[in-house]
Amino acid sequence: MLNIGRKLLFIISLIGVVTSASANLINNGGFEETHVNKNSWKWFKSSNINGWDGSNIEIWDRFGNFDAYEGEQHAELNSHSSNGDPFAIFQTIETEIGALYDVSFAYSARSNTRESFLFDLSSFNKAFLSVIVDDHQVKTWSLFNIRFEAIDLFTTIGFTSITPSTGTVGNFLDNISVLKSPTTLTSKVSAPSIAFFIMLVCMFLIRRKIISNIKN
Repeated sequence: MLNIGRKLLFIISLIGVVTSASANLINNGGFEETHVNKNSWKWFKSSNINGWDGSNIEIWDRFGNFDAYEGEQHAELNSHSSNGDPFAIFQTIETEIGALYDVSFAYSARSNTRESFLFDLSSFNKAFLSVIVDDHQVKTWSLFNIRFEAIDLFTTIGFTSITPSTGTVGNFLDNISVLKSPTTLTSKVSAPSIAFFIMLVCMFLIRRKIISNIKN
């Protein structure tokens, strides 16, 4: 019976592997790859931040005793050294037309709850999904989650400051992630079907064990 249990555990493990989430498609979503000294901050041109394009990006490492949501560092969307335009950072990822993707990120206000920004997804240089994120709490992380269907081989995820629009204080971001949603066993077979499959496997293994014992 112990061998049966091990085989069943192996089968369940295989199912877990099939249904596990894919790797994060966002490069440097936690802003960890450009080092900033602890208890400090520094601004960078986006060209110097791996994975990201757009405006300047300010990176913090526990400055003001505020911890990152994940890892050691996080970004401030409203960066130092404004040129008078809203701050906007973006990243383009490869996607599969018709496939589903799960987006998530952490956000927080720096100084007041009126802070807000625009999150959008675009393809063919045109946004197909836009959400204003304006429920900030000061130095308290909140989570944003949404699922979308890709309409092109490339999809751009972007963040643009709204309040303050051009001011250099506001809108923290961290742990930005885009994962391809499972399209294998879990999306094609219901949970009862999986349970029934496991039950059949158990019955088969037990029956084979009984027959083996009789022959011996």
